[in-house]
Amino acid sequence: MARFTRVIKRAIIGTPVASENAGHSLLPKRLALPIFASDPLSSVAYATQEILLVLTLGGTAFLYLAPWIAVAVVVLLTAVVVSYRQLVKAYPTGGGDYEVASKNIGRAAGVIVASALLVDYVMTVSVSVSSGVDNVISAVPSLHSYRLLMALTFVALLTAVNLRGVREAGFAFAVPTYMFTAGVFIMIATGLFRTLVGDAPVSESAHYKIETTHGYGSLGALALIFLTLRAFSSGCTALTGVEAIANGVPAFRPPKARNAQKTLVIMGGLAISMFVGVTALALISKVHITDPTTNSCLLQGVPDCKTTPQRTVIAQVAGAVFGGPHSVGFFYLQATTALILVLAANTAFNGFPLLGSILARDSNLPRQLNNRGDRLAYSNGILALAVVAGALIAIYDANTTKLIQLYIIGVFTSFTLGQTGMVRHWNRLLRTERDPVQRRSYRTTRFINAFGASFTGLVLVIVVLTKFTKGAYLVIIAMPILYAVMRAINKHYTRISEELVSDDIGLVLPSRNHVVVLVSKVHKPTLRALAFAKATRPDTLTALTVNVDDEDTRALQAEWERHDLPVALTVLESPFREVARPLIGYIKKLRADRPRDVVSVFIPEYVVDKWWEQLLHNQSALRLKGRLLFVPGVMVTSVPWLLDSDAARTKSHRPDGPSAPARTVRPEIKPARPAPPVDLPDPNADVPVRRG
Repeated sequence: MARFTRVIKRAIIGTPVASENAGHSLLPKRLALPIFASDPLSSVAYATQEILLVLTLGGTAFLYLAPWIAVAVVVLLTAVVVSYRQLVKAYPTGGGDYEVASKNIGRAAGVIVASALLVDYVMTVSVSVSSGVDNVISAVPSLHSYRLLMALTFVALLTAVNLRGVREAGFAFAVPTYMFTAGVFIMIATGLFRTLVGDAPVSESAHYKIETTHGYGSLGALALIFLTLRAFSSGCTALTGVEAIANGVPAFRPPKARNAQKTLVIMGGLAISMFVGVTALALISKVHITDPTTNSCLLQGVPDCKTTPQRTVIAQVAGAVFGGPHSVGFFYLQATTALILVLAANTAFNGFPLLGSILARDSNLPRQLNNRGDRLAYSNGILALAVVAGALIAIYDANTTKLIQLYIIGVFTSFTLGQTGMVRHWNRLLRTERDPVQRRSYRTTRFINAFGASFTGLVLVIVVLTKFTKGAYLVIIAMPILYAVMRAINKHYTRISEELVSDDIGLVLPSRNHVVVLVSKVHKPTLRALAFAKATRPDTLTALTVNVDDEDTRALQAEWERHDLPVALTVLESPFREVARPLIGYIKKLRADRPRDVVSVFIPEYVVDKWWEQLLHNQSALRLKGRLLFVPGVMVTSVPWLLDSDAARTKSHRPDGPSAPARTVRPEIKPARPAPPVDLPDPNADVPVRRG
């Protein structure tokens, strides 16, 4: 079984990489961009759609608000990108908002940011993969019934690729990212050119009417403001993933901070250009799309509206620009869109493990998350993210519209606290800086971060208010739970560290060492355990067995005498046929009578060749070891005897050839020098004892 799993592991992950080669996995900008920026770049595939889904609740009457909402999203995205450039410069170690909030606001604020980011990374995988599946279905509607299966398969593939290492993931994801970017810009250029020459593209849904949702037909001023804010909060999904570059600075090639800043600017420019272009073409081509989660079909004129999946906004725009849903351009863009949306989850597969390792290093999460795997990736974090995101996708049946309601609360929480921390960072520097030029620079960057903190804080409030009843309350519940768990883990590690600090008195030796060898039969493992115990030169040596069957015990005593072993066999009576309780009682009594002494328990056991055979053996020894671990002053030593259940392989492994006769070697137990007399009270006074 071990060999089989090893082969499967090597096939999926590849050969191990030495720690000294860690520098070879650092990323140039051309690979860092698709790895860390695939999420914000891909969000143009659904950010415009989310704005239109909210505005069409009132029919087509409020679509005139879409350009203004898009402008607000662009301003916000610009502010966040510029703010993160300052953050990367000031904190290039890769902690991102978590490090900034922890150092400038407090550890509690840092843990809040961490809980928000962890939730956001899970949502990034869920939403990106589900949206990618939507675009696959837009191209091939017959796959609609396989939505969940496709989504979980994509998560499994992303997990496997990331387990092979960051650099390998970069090579795998670079081509689809650049193909998608090129396709979107070609579509935008073609569509705008056609519009300028008087041949504006028309979407397949342009002639469909949209039925007004009940209550949205005629809105008052406050209701209209609320609808606009809700559409704006949905469009802010375009900002997801911007923080990943700040969290992934250590993965860049030197100069790390400078390269991360350049990549951040490139990402911001590409994302803004594509978002503006797609939104403009969606409005020019008169794309009509409605919320599929409503109870009634709002899109009038569509045959079988309730059962026929609507094509996504970017799919309709591509069809309008390139000549219909059967054109080469349409299929190219749908294929690359589906790929980039699925691969956008890779932003989380890089950010989540990196953040998890930092949190584990700071004792806020289990330390296993700070361990690198065979390929120098944080494998435990990758697997944890895959499991949680896969479960969420399964619960929501890979429905993007439902999942996206849980989105962006986490990321805007981290945005707000991170930028607030940066403001305090600049305030602290200004208190000590005397150079006028440097002070002016600090004031400028402080203003940028203050503007970013104010804007993202306002958006966070809007998102919570407009999405709370749509499912966002689950995230608001999950974040405090994560916060409480991380604080509890930190307190546990802190308490353990304080307890394990060495005393100033140095090394203290025990007064005596009393060795107990557990005996069930007189066989090779028992003889080896006795030999090893004798070799430690103990002050006292006891061979101990428990009488659960009189006949078996008499046979054991006879065998013991026949071997003429130089150690007396002590028999503990067990009228209720228990093994562990009499043994534990004997050892505890031995410890209680001599608290300055140490007791060493040798447990002979044999190791079988097949994994399933382990279920048939050593269960009593396993339970006993587990209980002895909680007895102070007791050392437990397992003495293994390796078995090979394959007789043919046993013969082939003998040094003198497969045809040589087997030799039985009995461990020699020589009489040791008599131990000095020890005045011990009966160590098991409450349990009847027979000495053989």
